[in-house]
Amino acid sequence: MTVVPAGPQGWPAPGTDGPAILPVVAHGGHGTDGPGWLPLLPVVLLAGGYLLAAFRDPRGWDHRRSAAWLVGCALLAVAVGPLGQLPDDPRGHMAQHLLLGMLAPLGLVLGAPVTLLLRVAPPSVRRAVGRLLRARPLHLIAHPVTAALLSTGGLALVLLTPLYAAAERQPTLHHAVHLHYVAAGYLLAWSLAGPDPAPRRPGLAVRIGALLGAAAGHSALAKYLYANAGSLPPGLTDPDVEAFRSAAQLMYYGGDIAELLLAVALFASWYNSPARRRSAIRRAAGDLVSRRS
Repeated sequence: MTVVPAGPQGWPAPGTDGPAILPVVAHGGHGTDGPGWLPLLPVVLLAGGYLLAAFRDPRGWDHRRSAAWLVGCALLAVAVGPLGQLPDDPRGHMAQHLLLGMLAPLGLVLGAPVTLLLRVAPPSVRRAVGRLLRARPLHLIAHPVTAALLSTGGLALVLLTPLYAAAERQPTLHHAVHLHYVAAGYLLAWSLAGPDPAPRRPGLAVRIGALLGAAAGHSALAKYLYANAGSLPPGLTDPDVEAFRSAAQLMYYGGDIAELLLAVALFASWYNSPARRRSAIRRAAGDLVSRRS
């Protein structure tokens, strides 16, 4: 392919013929707006800040929580590092979605960062965090049903509208989509299985229903993308149909694995919850009294 110097706004420069090639293009058609390692910096700060807080905990922080947080950070690093530098490929983008929106958030949530913050922060910060946790807007967006809609619905918005193609051309929008994946995935994992305090968290039946609904929506979206790979996502000039079908398969089976892990975390959190233990103790005491009588 012949590279022609670009003039203003991508038009051919004076004295040249043919289409202009826009300035430097990073992976996936995203224009470079900084060093390739720059997206890794927030991940390093998250990991380092957490470890510093865990070290400062006067009562000693659970190493299993630290390990979960570091696993989540490692998955984030893989998504924005090696996968972020791959050539444009729908399968790479889908792998990024699975890591950013499903697997990494679960590790981060199991790290219980809010609990750690409440243990090491000064009283003024703890009071501010408490007010935030009691705020009604947070209760709304952190409800399992709302979080499921934000997670699965956000992905549908990307894949079923020209947003995917627009994010391919605009680095800022591209990073915003990735940030949404992480935030929505974190909200969903926290609302379903998070060990951190979550006032007004619904009961087990509601959380199971939200998880099943999210899983069904994710699977249906993957099947729809596979069946319409020739026209989805809209707005692409020359889509690779087979690559998008492979990406849909990755979304389908990879999503199943992530949702199974989330289900395990959900039932584990329910089994170890103080409320369930108190209920079990009361039932055991009631049975003992009835047998003696």
